Amino acid sequence: MPPRKRTRPGLGFLCCFGSSEPPEINLKDSVPLQLLEFSAPMPPAEELHARFSELVDELDLTDKNREAMFALPDEKKWQIYCSKKKEQEDPNKLATSWPDYYIDRINSMAAMQTLFAFDEEEMEMRNKVVEDLKTALRTQPMRFVTRFIELDGLTCLLNFLRSMDYETSESRVHTSVIGCIKALMNNSQGRAHVLAHPQSINTISQSLRTENVKTKVAVLEILGAVCLVPDGHKKVLQAMAHYQKYAAERTRFQTLLNELDRSTGRYRDEVNLKTAIMSFINAVLNAGAGEDNLEFRLHLRYEFLMLGIQPVIDKLREHENATLDRHLDFFEMVRNEDDSELAKRFDITHVDTKSAGAMFDMVKKKLSHTDAYPHLLSILQHCLQMPYKRGGGSLQHWQLLDRILQQIVLQDDKGEDPDMAPLDNFSVKNIIRMLVNENEVKQWRDQAEKFRKDHVELLAKLERKERECETKTQEKEDMMKTLNKMKDKLQREGVELRSAREQVLDLSTRISDIAGGTVSFPPPPPPPGAPVAPPPPPMMGGFPPPPPPLPFSCPPPPPPPPPPGAPPPPPGAPPIFGAPPPPIPSSFNSATTLRSKSIPQPSHPLKSFNWAKLGENMINGTIWNDIDDLKAFKILDLKDIEKMFSAYQRQQKETGSMDDIYVSTRKVKELSVIDGRRAQNCVILLSKLKMSNEEIKRAILEMDEREELAKDMLEQLLKFIPEKSDIDLLEEHKHELERMARADRFLFEMSRIDHYQQRLQALFFKKKFAERLAETKPKVEAILNASKEVVRSKRLTQMLEVVLAFGNFMNKGQRGNAYGFKVSSLNKIADTKSSIDRSITMLHYLIMIFEKNYPDTLHIQGDLTSVPEAAKVNLAELEKEVHNIKSGLKALEAELHYQQSRTRERGDKFVAVIGDFITVAGFSFSELEDQLSEAKDKFAKSLKHFGEEEGRMQPDEFFGIFDTFLQSFSEARQDLENMQRRKDEEERRARMEAMLKEQRERERRSKKSGATDEVSGEFDDLVSALRSGEVFDKDLNKFKRNRKRSVNQLVEGGGRERTVTKVNY
Repeated sequence: MPPRKRTRPGLGFLCCFGSSEPPEINLKDSVPLQLLEFSAPMPPAEELHARFSELVDELDLTDKNREAMFALPDEKKWQIYCSKKKEQEDPNKLATSWPDYYIDRINSMAAMQTLFAFDEEEMEMRNKVVEDLKTALRTQPMRFVTRFIELDGLTCLLNFLRSMDYETSESRVHTSVIGCIKALMNNSQGRAHVLAHPQSINTISQSLRTENVKTKVAVLEILGAVCLVPDGHKKVLQAMAHYQKYAAERTRFQTLLNELDRSTGRYRDEVNLKTAIMSFINAVLNAGAGEDNLEFRLHLRYEFLMLGIQPVIDKLREHENATLDRHLDFFEMVRNEDDSELAKRFDITHVDTKSAGAMFDMVKKKLSHTDAYPHLLSILQHCLQMPYKRGGGSLQHWQLLDRILQQIVLQDDKGEDPDMAPLDNFSVKNIIRMLVNENEVKQWRDQAEKFRKDHVELLAKLERKERECETKTQEKEDMMKTLNKMKDKLQREGVELRSAREQVLDLSTRISDIAGGTVSFPPPPPPPGAPVAPPPPPMMGGFPPPPPPLPFSCPPPPPPPPPPGAPPPPPGAPPIFGAPPPPIPSSFNSATTLRSKSIPQPSHPLKSFNWAKLGENMINGTIWNDIDDLKAFKILDLKDIEKMFSAYQRQQKETGSMDDIYVSTRKVKELSVIDGRRAQNCVILLSKLKMSNEEIKRAILEMDEREELAKDMLEQLLKFIPEKSDIDLLEEHKHELERMARADRFLFEMSRIDHYQQRLQALFFKKKFAERLAETKPKVEAILNASKEVVRSKRLTQMLEVVLAFGNFMNKGQRGNAYGFKVSSLNKIADTKSSIDRSITMLHYLIMIFEKNYPDTLHIQGDLTSVPEAAKVNLAELEKEVHNIKSGLKALEAELHYQQSRTRERGDKFVAVIGDFITVAGFSFSELEDQLSEAKDKFAKSLKHFGEEEGRMQPDEFFGIFDTFLQSFSEARQDLENMQRRKDEEERRARMEAMLKEQRERERRSKKSGATDEVSGEFDDLVSALRSGEVFDKDLNKFKRNRKRSVNQLVEGGGRERTVTKVNY
């Protein structure tokens, strides 16, 4: 059955008029219109219409009021126009016509109420300010309201409400502030602003906690009217939930029901408050979602019934107030209709909601013989099992069940709850859809997971390809830049070479003429077109410093290639990127002199014990000379040792005894001779790489042309270089390659790559080179540029000149008569404070001098843009990093010479890739070295320029002085601006206070009296109609007709009317 939808009398948009007559238009003037004299002749009709339209727009009238205004004769229009303009131009209203004035006054009132106790006269003055603002919001032109909104006047009022002390909250000031908000909402733009504010309605609801009856009535009227505004109903429900927490209510609406029931003291005859509460309850129940949603009305009304509203309504009938009775009749009328509508769904005449058994019988009857009945039984069975203890915490379980059922009943098709949703992120629609399509959802989830994995793999491939393209593009650009620079350098050297050759020929001719041609000269240098070898490229860092390398022109003779199965580098190979080759134990050199010991041999390989052993020639005179381990072999259980430390590891653990673990051969065994922790970390790294051993080997031989090895992965791989002891152990078991564990097999296969460690380090250096250069170069440029800036800055020179003059003037005797000062003195300027105002320092005063006499000097920071960065650079660390890069490049070139001298296997691209890289990197590094040398030279000159001793100050200290001074300079300028702003603000307030004082004097002299009528607006109309119950007239008349018809039928039929059950909760 479709939900019942009640209609409401046609109120228009927020307009409630009792008749069809045009509304009366009240104009706020102290003089009757017929006594006003026109200050100017009436303009033509078109001009008059245009001016009058502007006036009407400013007044923001309702549609009916606008029509009535435009229907007036032209003489009346001109009279009204002149009256309003005269009122707006009245100099007596100049101060109070500014929203700024009211906002400042209210802010000061809010701040002072916690500091002072105000007497009655002061409280009256504060109330007058708020009342004047309320009048201005109602009567001033539209631009006043717009300006009030722009200045965030609403937030000012809400802050005042939140910060009120007890005395203020119980005074008329509180009521007046609520009246200001009501006046603001009487305007369409102001009402939209209030409703759009996230905390406005919540803050207004907090005023219900006062004991001031007038304030409570005003708040309830605003909340009730907001219920009738589009999108306002839910805001009011949220505000009541907020008030429940604010006032520590047990349930929502508890305070309202208590107020409605109070009948002692001053509340005995407070019919206005009780009428306001009932009008609010009717608005909450029947507006918004309550207009056409039976379930929502039943749900919300049940809250009031649980709080005991029915006996309170019976008691309120004793007041015999027509307006109150109208609201009570409407409440009962809607309740009876909703109960009848609910009963029809079960094909009965009445639902006894007081009886749990009756309600269960109806649900059981409706669901019996349906697919839902087993679920009803399941619900009841689980309810039997739910915990419940008096005074315990089990009440929340039943509360959760109640809230879930509420959401099932109230949520609409969009999953939204018209009331405040008690459960976050609980969508009934989504849950039902999941239950209906549970299997389908599972299939889609599996498919989505598959797609996600495919997507991740594709993204990884795409990322590798993009990285490869970026690297190739960057290498190409670097190569082109290097070639262009080398070409330019070659051309310059060619020109110099031709010039030198001409000079040599000229000198040779002269000497030949003098000596008669008997002197011979060496042949001229090669022609300029011949290729000139580039300077030996400087080299790298990132690894331990190398021993002094051999000259590049005579590399060491390469050793023969190592035979298969012997991966350790030969003794003549180049050092490993700055690290010396591992020392060979001295016992190896005397291996031929060792006596062989008759040590028992294990039947199968055992785990290795990584010790540093001593040879026979090293134990003389030690404790080992008296120890004979052969005796221990007679006592030790060697078979048990073999079981316990076997090199074969199971892939899975088995339960059982220790003998079962080590003797059982049903599980597949793995051979592992590497240290357990190191092997585990190596396996973790390989799982992150997601590459096979063959793919890793190919990537290293190709120098990672496909960009498969990221820099962080290479850095981790360097931690797992096969050591000599590992290689020796792995070589012993190379015939059992298939049975090796993952880490052991990886280390074994990597050890087969010639110079594996050097290749890996070269690849890592190549990938990190551009990054390291990009980190180092800006630091060098910062020192270079900052050194130039401090020397060239005319503004800095001017500033130092003024400071020198200022210091010589202030200092006397030996401290004065200076020709200069250390730059560190700049940061001591702010330490000298004024003797008149301690907040003013010498730096503040200097800035005032610069603003007056040297305004351009204030922009000194524009001259020293590189100084802050230079202040962060440590020159010693910078030189160390440059040296490390140079050392790394040298080691890289040494490795290149070694690789060029040996036979390369298929797919090895080390020589081609590293050769091109060294050409480009060497030239780039030479530029960095030249730039660093220039920066150090410029820095030394800048020290000398400022009278500092060279070598006594580093760049971070020197430029740090200027950086600190610039920061202090900027902060001091900001301080002066803030001081000036505060001074201007105080002057403005003083002017406003003077104008207000003058206005009050005029008012006192004029002795004008009489209350001023306020212009009513559409929000007032809505509040008035809600207060009187006119908004429910149509439904109430329908209720009375139905009740009269029912009585007549009972009289005619001789029957007896069923009494309406009044539920007393």
